[in-house]
Amino acid sequence: MLSKKLHDAINAQINAEFWSAYLYLSMSMDAENKGLKGVANWFSIQFQEEQDHARILINYLLSRDAEVKLAPIAEVPTAWASPLEMFSETLAHEKKVTAMINNLAAIASEDRDYASSNMLVWFIDEQVEEEENARSMIAAFDAVEGNKFGLYMLDKELAARTYTQASPLASKAE
Repeated sequence: MLSKKLHDAINAQINAEFWSAYLYLSMSMDAENKGLKGVANWFSIQFQEEQDHARILINYLLSRDAEVKLAPIAEVPTAWASPLEMFSETLAHEKKVTAMINNLAAIASEDRDYASSNMLVWFIDEQVEEEENARSMIAAFDAVEGNKFGLYMLDKELAARTYTQASPLASKAE
């Protein structure tokens, strides 16, 4: 049985994951409006991934016979000056999410809830990847800043990114 503290924190994390999805959808729309179809694609895939993260947590609560409490999603920004600004905000946001996941892991550890601790390992690893991806994008956009051809080529490269369902969900589908 989940402790009330962990149960409440996981429900808050579900809301945060949906907020993240909404943020990345907004970034995708802004990039699309600016004619950056590759950047829009990158953030559209992030939107899908964040929904996956929420679903994994929802499935976990349900598997533990715990109530899922969906809360309203707060408003997100709608415009950014450049892709570099988008990815800089992405990195800052992912660092906040990492802190939230670490908090969940700390609560699970305090509770000696080994099942929850085990489930959260996937999220901890995922956050390392999320931050690394954002830093890579910042470096790439920083390298082409002011170079229209470089921006064009980078945008074209990002258009090739494809969505892969998160492994904890893919294993459930089998």
